[in-house]
Amino acid sequence: MGSPELANLYQQVILDHSKRKKGFGLAEGGAAESHQLNPTCGDEITLRLHLAADDTIERISWEGAGCSISMASASLLSELVPGLTRSEARERIALFRELMRSKGEGVEDDEPLGDAAALEGVSRYVARVKCAMLGWVAFEDTLSLSS
Repeated sequence: MGSPELANLYQQVILDHSKRKKGFGLAEGGAAESHQLNPTCGDEITLRLHLAADDTIERISWEGAGCSISMASASLLSELVPGLTRSEARERIALFRELMRSKGEGVEDDEPLGDAAALEGVSRYVARVKCAMLGWVAFEDTLSLSS
């Protein structure tokens, strides 16, 4: 993760997104919806995928309850995906999953993850990885359901 300053910046990003959740509130319509639950801690999320006319991702909307990590992760995801194709979205999911499996080592190029790379430190805590992945798993599910 680098310097203590960078770690503090990442913590601030997570706190900001857990308090001011982007994409929060299920919008009407949508191509698919997925509800995911983390039975270990009780975090849950319902995510709705909204597609543009050209089949790119217009946005995701979501509702949920849980720890700051799961809420921040869903918020960060909602900022990352608008305008992506399904293929690009699946690549981001795979990269985020790789980041979460890195045990704090990170990935070679986390730039495609944007601010979601701030969750790298979570990968050091196995019990928290499921929290960070919750929204991403719901998003991956909606991509499959809407194909």
